[in-house]
Parts: sequence; structure tokens; C-alpha cells
Amino acid sequence: MRIGLIGAGRIGTLHAATLSRHRDVGALIVTDVDPARAHALADRLGATAAPGTDEIFTWGVDAVVITTGTAAHGELIGRAARSGLPVFCEKPIAVDLPGTLAALAEVKAAGTVLQMGFQRRFDAGYAGAREAVRAGRLGRLHTVRALTADRTPPSASHLRVSGGFFRDTLVHDFDMVRWVTGREVVEVYATGSDAGPEVFRETADADTAAAVLTLDDGTLATVTGARVNGAGYDVRMELAGERDTVVVGLDDRTPIASTEPAGPPPADKPWPGFLERFAAAYEGELGAFVQVVRGERENPCDGWEALAALRVAEACEISRRERRAVRMEEVSGGLETVRG
Repeated sequence: MRIGLIGAGRIGTLHAATLSRHRDVGALIVTDVDPARAHALADRLGATAAPGTDEIFTWGVDAVVITTGTAAHGELIGRAARSGLPVFCEKPIAVDLPGTLAALAEVKAAGTVLQMGFQRRFDAGYAGAREAVRAGRLGRLHTVRALTADRTPPSASHLRVSGGFFRDTLVHDFDMVRWVTGREVVEVYATGSDAGPEVFRETADADTAAAVLTLDDGTLATVTGARVNGAGYDVRMELAGERDTVVVGLDDRTPIASTEPAGPPPADKPWPGFLERFAAAYEGELGAFVQVVRGERENPCDGWEALAALRVAEACEISRRERRAVRMEEVSGGLETVRG
């Protein structure tokens, strides 16, 4: 199998290394807006560097992996669809609903495959929580608590094009709420604070955020996030039911310290960031993509799943801006026309 990878940045480098090791990937072709970076990555992995994006689509690849900046995702997804190529794309499809819907329309018209990079679906902890909920171990689920906290904030250049905290980061938690519980969000109430570093006020973003989600069966979910969490990278989910409670992300690397006299000691090696915390999950999602391309399994996370998580993020942004509860039917953006 020949795979073309577009984007040799941080996540692209990780995915390229994973694909170069995969037994079913016979050739990897890499390109980037910075040709020198693409050549350096290709030389390190024994891959081929392409001069530009055009060559990815003319050199006879079997599938495309998109790890560019967000602004290019939609156009590249459309180009892959028109070329009849299956594509794996890091989230998001686009930073807004119109761009997302336009790309999905192209995929639908072409009848091609789009798998989105929501890697937490391949994390053992989240998969275990999903199984516990689906098997009825918790009884009636009444409360979900999810959080994502970065140790250090992203760069100012990233913040200016990220789409905001809810769309850029907490969208992963929104996806997990849906995927683990099997329920849909019907209403959100969200708020945020920019009281941290000055860059968040400059970009009209939040460095700390919280959202209350009401699910379609009455379950309440809280999603909280922080951009500056000095103890370390912290991603967890708690699910409480009438019979039992389970937690994702609680181990000897969780960056929390107990104040109880008999509490566990604080983690001595907290996760530095998401690449390390979800290394196995990133490998798993690309392994799944290769299987999808080979026709060996169904798509585990298509574009419509990404759209569903983005709609929750959009509702949270509206709620934060207008300081009110937002029903999900307010955030359609032409969804019915495209999907119908």
C-alpha cells in the first residue's frame, strides 16, 4: 500500500513514523509547505519526499493522511474525495460549520471514505468505560465528568487559527461523551475565563472553560478544561451510575495530589502532553485506517461523527458569548440538506 502524508509538523511526524513501521504500508510519500522539513522527515524514516501536494495526488497513492494546519483540511479532503481516495484527517474537518458541511458534501458525492482523527476512541481506558456503560455495569448513568488540562498553553500563532478552546481541544471530550455513553447532547450551558496569560485576551479565547451538557436521556455531563495546568497534562473522565462508578485516566501518572493523610503519593512522572499520553491510541487509529483502506473493517469514526462533536463545540461558543443555555437544534448550519 502506498500512502501519501500531507503535513510534516508535530502530529504529522508522529503519524509518519507509525505508518513507516506498519507491515501493510509498502511506501510512504511525505510533503509539507516547508520542503526541507519534508525531506528531513523522509530521510529519517526511509520514506519519499514529494515536492508538493500535487504530487501526492499524481504519484499513484492508495490513500491520503492529512496532518496540515486546520485551514487546509477542508480543501484537501475535497481533493482526495474527487480523486477517489480514502482519507484520514486530523480533527477538525474545518473550524466552522459551513466549511465542515462543504467537505462532507464532497465526500458524500464521491462515495469515498473519510476517517477522522479522534484518537481517544482507541485509548484502552475510554474503551473500557464505554464497555462498562454499554454492559450495564453502572446501572442508570446519571453523571459524567470530563476534563482536559494542558500543562502549558499553545503558541499565540496556533491560538489565532485554532477556532477557540471548545472547538480546538474540548471537542475531544464532547466526542467522548457521545461515544462512551451512546447518547446525544440536547442542550449546553458554557462559560470561560481569560484571566490567565495575556495571549488569551488578545485572541478572544478562554484559558479555562466549563460546560454543562444535558444528554437526551437526562444524564448530566460536565466538561472542564484548562490551558495552564502546572502539575502536568491531565485528561480524565468519570462516569457515575446507580450501581457503580468508573474513571478513565487515573493511574500513577495522573498529575493530582491527595491531601488525605493516607492518600496516594503524587505522580512523580506526569504526562508531559497529549502525544505521550495517547501514543498507543494514535497508533491504533492509523492501524484501523489501514484496515479500512484494505476493506477489512468499517470506518470507526467518519466525518459525521466529527460534525456531531463540532456542533456541541459551536453551541458552547454561542453559550459562552451570549451567556445562555443553547439547544442543539439551534446549531444546524444546513445539516439536514447535506446529510439528507
